[in-house]
Amino acid sequence: MGKFGLQFKATLENVTSVRPVGDDFRWYLKLKCGNCGEVSDKWQYITLLDSMPLKGGRGSASMVQKCKLCFRENSIDILRDTITPYNAEDSERFKTIVQFECRGLEPVDFQPMAGFAAGGAETSTQFPEINLQEKDWTDYDEKASESVGIYEVTHQFIKC
Repeated sequence: MGKFGLQFKATLENVTSVRPVGDDFRWYLKLKCGNCGEVSDKWQYITLLDSMPLKGGRGSASMVQKCKLCFRENSIDILRDTITPYNAEDSERFKTIVQFECRGLEPVDFQPMAGFAAGGAETSTQFPEINLQEKDWTDYDEKASESVGIYEVTHQFIKC
């Protein structure tokens, strides 16, 4: 069993508090089996709403799956209390925005999609529907009369 942190890095322009929205936010991941090293070829997503029982009545996880190659049962769980926003002062630095508890597997890749939100850095303007699939996002803050954006989105995983 191990914990892995997803570290997010981006250049923020006039926005702060970039965060996933809602328990149904989809974390798109590629996962590697800790037993045989097989990496999923397709993106798989997990949400806080997902809860599957672990074998032997040991609780639950966001996702439980059998490896296609070695048939070992593995699981990953989102640690709700570790979800934190990426703020203006974090711009251009890696910051852990969520942690996953993993049994038998580890996350190796992350694809940001829709479901992010942010606020204006100097105003109360909210930007509730941000899609980061293209690794860049731009908009305009009417209250501040300036452009806003999230650029050069990248990530890495760390063992916690």
